[in-house]
Amino acid sequence: MTGVLFGLTFAVAAPFWALMILLPGWSWTRRIIASPLIVLPVVLIYAVLVIPAFGEVLPAVASPTLDGVRELLGTADGAAAGWAHMIAFDLFVGRWSWLDSRDRGVPALVMAPVLLLTILLGPLGLLAYLLVRTRYPSVASA
Repeated sequence: MTGVLFGLTFAVAAPFWALMILLPGWSWTRRIIASPLIVLPVVLIYAVLVIPAFGEVLPAVASPTLDGVRELLGTADGAAAGWAHMIAFDLFVGRWSWLDSRDRGVPALVMAPVLLLTILLGPLGLLAYLLVRTRYPSVASA
């Protein structure tokens, strides 16, 4: 079951990434991506993995130590939950970046590599977008 959930995690997020990267100008893309609920399928997978192990997870995250987190993530269930956690947050950050970039008029060809970086190395993708957005003032402040 854990292996299936691990594989399913990115599969349920991938269509949203594809819309933002490959179809940024399609009218339905903005309608779909505008909803924060696009992360819900991944969040549900995370919940299925974490809730049964809540008694082990809570102490490890409430008072984290390197050894405790390593032990938690060092299992198949822990790795799958960690993966779902990353995918959910990366998608939420990618969604925010994409929506903000549309409002600022950032070209889709600039955003495509930023979004790919967000998929692969989330925080570095966020950093890249924070740098990119400095070059494009928001419409409200312009």
